[in-house]
Amino acid sequence: MKLTKDDLDKVRHIEGFPIAKDEDIINLSDPPYYTACPNSFINDFIENFGKKYDENSDDYYVEPFTADVSEGKNDPIYNAHSYHTKVPYKAIMRYILHYTKPGDIVFDGFCGTGMTGVAAAMCENPDPEFKLQLEKEFKERGKKIEWGARRAILCDISPAATFIAYNYNTPVDPAEFEKEAKSILEEVEKECGWMYETIHINDNGEPILDIEGKPIKGRINYTVWSDVFICPSCGEEIVFWDVAVNKEDGQVLNEFKCHSCGAILKKK
Repeated sequence: MKLTKDDLDKVRHIEGFPIAKDEDIINLSDPPYYTACPNSFINDFIENFGKKYDENSDDYYVEPFTADVSEGKNDPIYNAHSYHTKVPYKAIMRYILHYTKPGDIVFDGFCGTGMTGVAAAMCENPDPEFKLQLEKEFKERGKKIEWGARRAILCDISPAATFIAYNYNTPVDPAEFEKEAKSILEEVEKECGWMYETIHINDNGEPILDIEGKPIKGRINYTVWSDVFICPSCGEEIVFWDVAVNKEDGQVLNEFKCHSCGAILKKK
């Protein structure tokens, strides 16, 4: 399926339609699942997967979710792409599992990077340890989890956000992805690798040479930037990282000495 200008005309009047060339919007889109503009296929999606509301027969009732939720931000899925005000998908899963059933449609109108979509999909097959943790939490509240994927509709006024959300929630071929990623990294290495090289030097500040007389180069893995202060006693510069940080445990010392005059200084 391909997005057409006729499809765009159906939603062009909607506030938030991107200021961009139609060709660019079409090329970025992967209809019907993702469009870089208001999605004209949502009605079809809802008709296909949704359940019509019947006031006479509907008996949906769920007690409010009242438990405290705390999740760290060191999950590899969460860290795949940074974004402001991002919420861990494992935290969102608790609400989805509490309020919905497998197959239900979940709508997030401010989706950001699409963690609600990830959470909805992960309700089908979470990692075993987290699954046991959730089942224990729900059991303590007298509720049983109904495992199974929910279907998410994700929307955001930011095209960048929806593009990230699309890639977070679209299945990929791992082998093909790895192949393409390695190809990109190789191209970047050829173009920018020199920026991360450094020449090894001896204690006298002279380059260390190999057997052919050429400088030995090393790879810069990371660079530590430090504040530099002026000692109030002697006026010499103090590199904060050099004198105020315990390199073994990474903790900042409450008191430390000026390397020039030996004056006792405090971090505040």
